[in-house]
Formats: sequence, structure tokens, C-alpha cells
Amino acid sequence: MSLQSLLRWLLPREDHFFDFLERQAHAAHQAATVLARFRDATPDPVRIRDEVRNIEHEGDVAVHDMLDALAKTFVTPIDREDLQRLSKKLDDILDHLNLAARGCVVFGVEKPTAPMLVLIERIAQATRILDEAMPRLRKHDYGGLIRSAQQVLDLEKECDRIFRDEVSRLFHDPAVDAKTILREKEVLEDLEKAMNRCEQVAETFTNVAVKHA
Repeated sequence: MSLQSLLRWLLPREDHFFDFLERQAHAAHQAATVLARFRDATPDPVRIRDEVRNIEHEGDVAVHDMLDALAKTFVTPIDREDLQRLSKKLDDILDHLNLAARGCVVFGVEKPTAPMLVLIERIAQATRILDEAMPRLRKHDYGGLIRSAQQVLDLEKECDRIFRDEVSRLFHDPAVDAKTILREKEVLEDLEKAMNRCEQVAETFTNVAVKHA
């Protein structure tokens, strides 16, 4: 048993770190759910942007609380590097969802294209999985974390294919003008990056499981 593991066993648990991560995971899913309202017949891009931005600000508070706690705590329930990485990647999910929502307003994408809507739906699914999986971390349910991670990785592969196919179509379709390419590519990239960060959270789940199981 390493010194750090021995100290974790002897000293009181600092479970509030899990609270911060669970708050962030829930905020990420909330933001993705709000963004998914673009599926409505007549979505309100400005309202969606504002709601996602407000949720993103709530996520920033959780990040600050995490960093403040890390600075004051010697022994953490799992490696502090893993705590910080999970917090950072969850924050990145929110940041890119916020950028996608803002981009729809700035670039005039009042009704996202069908591929965008599929990406948004898959991100909502992935963040739901992360939201439901995060409490397993404090319960040491490492088998459950690995299963959840695999579900997210499968969704990310699907989204990667959709993103590449749609970008290729935009550049090869002679009927699509340069303004449309720039506008839609910007939003697509933010959505793809949000999904990529979901994948990175899932990969960290697997790394933590392998390390502690």
C-alpha cells in the first residue's frame, strides 16, 4: 500500500470533492438538455443561449470550489490529478456547449441542421450517462464506471463520424456558399469538442477504475 493510500485509509474522507464533480456533471447535462430544445418547431435561440450561459456560470462556481478545496487539502479521496482532470473536462463540456449556443445566435443559426441536432441529442445522452455515473465514483463502483465510460465512447465514435461527414459535405457541395460553411462549421466544431470532452471524462473514469479497483 502506498503512503498516499495509507493516509487515505487512516484519515477522514473528504467526500465534498465528489459533491463538486456531481454538481458539474449535473450542470453539463442540464446545459445539453436546454440546448436540445433546438429540436422544437420554433426554438428561441436567444433564450436557449441565456439559459446555457447561466448554467455554465453555475459550473464555474463548482470549479472554483474544487480548486479552492484542493489547495487546502493534503489527502484527497482519489488522486488530486484525477479530481482536477475530471473537473477541468466537465468544465470544458459546459464551455463548448455555451459556445455552441452563443454561436447559433451570433452566426444566425436559428434552426440547427439535422446533423447538428443529432450531435446535440448524442451529447445530451452522453452527459446524462456521466451525470448518472458520477455518484458511482464515491461508492467505488468501478465496474459501473467502466460500463458507463464505454457507452460514452460509443456515442463519441458516432458523433465523430457525423461531424466528419457533415464538414465534408459542406465543403464539397457546390450549392453551399462560403458564409454558410463558416457559420455551420463553427457550431459543428463546438458541438464536436463538447462530445470530445465527454469522451475524456469517460477515459478518466476508466483510468481511475484501473488504478483503484
